[in-house]
Amino acid sequence: MKIGIVGLGKMGFNLACNMLENNIKVIGYDIDIKVSNKIHETPLFNENQFEFYNDFNQFVQSLSPNDAIFLLVPHGGETEKMLGELVNVLPKDMIVIEAGNSHYKNSQYWHKKYKKKGLYLLDCGTSGGLDGARNGLCSMIGGDIEAFERIEPILRKISQENGYLYTGPAGSGHFLKMVHNGIEYGMMQAIAEGFELLHEGEFEYNYKEVATLWNNGSVIRSWLMELLIDAFDEDENLEKISGVMHASGEAKWTVETALDLNIPTPIIALSLMMRNRSTRNDTFSGKVVASLRQQFGGHAVVKTTQLEGGE
Repeated sequence: MKIGIVGLGKMGFNLACNMLENNIKVIGYDIDIKVSNKIHETPLFNENQFEFYNDFNQFVQSLSPNDAIFLLVPHGGETEKMLGELVNVLPKDMIVIEAGNSHYKNSQYWHKKYKKKGLYLLDCGTSGGLDGARNGLCSMIGGDIEAFERIEPILRKISQENGYLYTGPAGSGHFLKMVHNGIEYGMMQAIAEGFELLHEGEFEYNYKEVATLWNNGSVIRSWLMELLIDAFDEDENLEKISGVMHASGEAKWTVETALDLNIPTPIIALSLMMRNRSTRNDTFSGKVVASLRQQFGGHAVVKTTQLEGGE
């Protein structure tokens, strides 16, 4: 089985590296010339069986019904466009693994479209950020069980131990990832508020030392705390970035679903509101969350010089 990867940006590039190191044949597709240059400059891609295309038709023709495609383009319009293009050109029985953070109802809609064409669509929520893509995924996969069983040997190679789960019918993978991201919002906001209290209190602390302490034996030790140590190591008071915290949509969907089901989720809801507020009022807690998002997902941050009109 060959694996096609559509979208060799931050996540796709690291996932391709992961697969190549696990002796999986990869066929990549991306139209960005910067991606092509990066691939040619990376020895791993030259030393292993890897094919790259920036022509969509040539990419599709290089695949067979026994292969599978990981779709790793931004959710929303780009994902919808690519799903619409693939469904009309792929050979029957092929598997497409939609690994963006799409709304689970969209996954259900496209699953029906693909099924009518004799194709399989798996909705795959992934966690672990860039490090996970590179060194071991955590993934939540919904869709037809027969498609999951075909792709499972690949998942086993590229995932953390116990790092993948078949979640059930179409939409269940992205639903689980949606809730996961809602929890993530709440956890990051709690950490951020704690550090803002330290920042505004009467005592002076070295924040990297505090984060290091709390990550060694304390109840709140976590990967997020580990990432925060790295963030404070790069910028001890987070003075180089603003407190603008962007929201990518999943927490909003989580809160909307909770309202539909009459389930109280006040912490997730408030963490989402704090992100919305951050676009209007710079805060130290915002700096902490923005730093964490940059550390685990490579998400862009707003530099303080940008707010001041600098470069």
